Amino acid sequence: QVQLVESGGGLVQPGGSLRLSCVASGSIFSINSMDWYRQAPGKERALVARISRSDITDYADSVKGRFTISRDNAKNTVYLQMNSLKPEDTDVYYCHAIVMVTSVRYLELWGQGTLVTVSS
Repeated sequence: QVQLVESGGGLVQPGGSLRLSCVASGSIFSINSMDWYRQAPGKERALVARISRSDITDYADSVKGRFTISRDNAKNTVYLQMNSLKPEDTDVYYCHAIVMVTSVRYLELWGQGTLVTVSS
């Protein structure tokens, strides 16, 4: 069974930093794009950052210059370094990935979500 497991959420003061991690485990051939989304209660899930297998990145305008996405292909892991956090960054953050389980078959996976709360 292939799955994504996130870690690193928690409570942080405004202006602080957190680093989220997401590990893909199971029988994996390779991983294409890896992303972070976030969702507040009653709102749609929104893309925060995306990284391709060749490390091309893309960010939501609201996090540019504050968040950095990176990945370690050898560890099947994606990270989200979040700096200068604001109260409006409070959300549940979800890892998302397109995982190749063979050279031709892929799975679209979501993690279970990790809560980030920015508050004084």
